Amino acid sequence: MKIGILTVSDKGARGEREDRSGPAVRKIMEAAGAEIVQTGVVADEKALISAVLVKWSGEGLDLILTTGGTGFSPRDVTPEATRAVIEREAPGLAEVMRRAGMDKTPTAMLSRAAAGIRESTLIVNLPGSEKGARESLEAILPALGHGIEILKGTASECGKPAPKDQP
Repeated sequence: MKIGILTVSDKGARGEREDRSGPAVRKIMEAAGAEIVQTGVVADEKALISAVLVKWSGEGLDLILTTGGTGFSPRDVTPEATRAVIEREAPGLAEVMRRAGMDKTPTAMLSRAAAGIRESTLIVNLPGSEKGARESLEAILPALGHGIEILKGTASECGKPAPKDQP
């Protein structure tokens, strides 16, 4: 699985805050056997976020995980940037992340995270806090590999190998 991790943070982009969520996500995904091929930090600007998502999905990444910009702040625009570039939504992923987060933090219901598909790339928004990003990713990790296999045509919906006549 080829992955990109994009941290969305004004302070991170200016070098005023150390990114902790991106490295935490990287550690989890590497432990799961993923290959991290892109990482980056951008400011909370819809156009910047969307541009990276389009570029990376065009490079054939299987999965792009964003961290940050999913809350109620006026500068939190990651879900809007994601929805602007995806072709199909995957709402179950965001629903599971919110539900799992609420088991530990009641304010997790305030997350506006989105998830969806652009071309053959799955894009998932994670919270910006290290703890929130880690917990959210761990909640959906069991389904990510299978979802990407289905997206790539290497598995069927029921978990069996896809028929050879599928693209």
